[in-house]
Amino acid sequence: MIPPTSFALHGHSARIPSRGLGTFQVDPKQYPEGSVKDSVLKALEVGYRHFDAALGYGWGSVEVSIGQAIKESRVPREELFIITKLHASTHIQAMVKLQPREVPYAYATTDNYGTQRDTDGLKHQPIVNLEMSRAYDKTWQAMESLVDKGTTKMIGVSNFSSPKIKRLISSARIHPVVNQVELNPYFPQMGLLKFCKVNNVHITAYGPLGCKPVPALIGTQGPGPLQDAKISEIAQKYSTTPAQVILCFMINRGVSVIPKTNNLQRIAENFDCLSELDIEDYHTIDQLMGPDGERGVRNLETRDYLGFDNFNEEVEEP
Repeated sequence: MIPPTSFALHGHSARIPSRGLGTFQVDPKQYPEGSVKDSVLKALEVGYRHFDAALGYGWGSVEVSIGQAIKESRVPREELFIITKLHASTHIQAMVKLQPREVPYAYATTDNYGTQRDTDGLKHQPIVNLEMSRAYDKTWQAMESLVDKGTTKMIGVSNFSSPKIKRLISSARIHPVVNQVELNPYFPQMGLLKFCKVNNVHITAYGPLGCKPVPALIGTQGPGPLQDAKISEIAQKYSTTPAQVILCFMINRGVSVIPKTNNLQRIAENFDCLSELDIEDYHTIDQLMGPDGERGVRNLETRDYLGFDNFNEEVEEP
């Protein structure tokens, strides 16, 4: 099995590169100022053309660094697939050229766009307006206007469950091309992946190598897929790294991947992952969490943080 370099997107001639660079949660204590720009420059040099970003990643600083790197690299913008996002607490209309009444605030926000929290001193949960949070179909209408105006070429979603996607596509004028979600061999999301394929929504996996716990949420602890003994054995068989085996496996599932790293060597190694994978090795990894992925463990857990399960695959929450 040889993984593809790109994937088709519903309703578009452009294809999304199968390998991308994630930029979420850059730790300023671990990496010096300018490291995002350096990482993107290195990624462009080795061949990356897919970059994931969001306003919420450094509240604009990461996107600025990506832009600086692209300009300095002289890689034509037309060759690049750049992702950004409207954060639930930062649907700031001025930044996306929308009228204030068009996009609801899912969370109450402070003046500096930070999420307002309760004052019980314990969980510090964001204050969520459930009615507005459920009105993502209205947000989608405002996003569709960005396509109409030529501000963006495509729109998609992130962290959407199957019930949410089902409701969205039932009323959407413009079909969502991508759903970006947590997905890796220890959390294979088989049901969601199947649903999205049937409904022509491509999946991009963040945390494809396993996620480190997000401080505000309850993250998984202990070893992840990078430390899995079976994956390590397969990597030794091909004289590659466990990360390369995992990314190769994920892309063979029909999923684009955006592993995050500021390590320049790993940026190059992660890109060099399109090697042939024997079908029996693919099935070994595919079954690590059970035939249906039933033993999979999510890292991005919202139940205690938000007070509801944002990722419920049975019913729509909130």
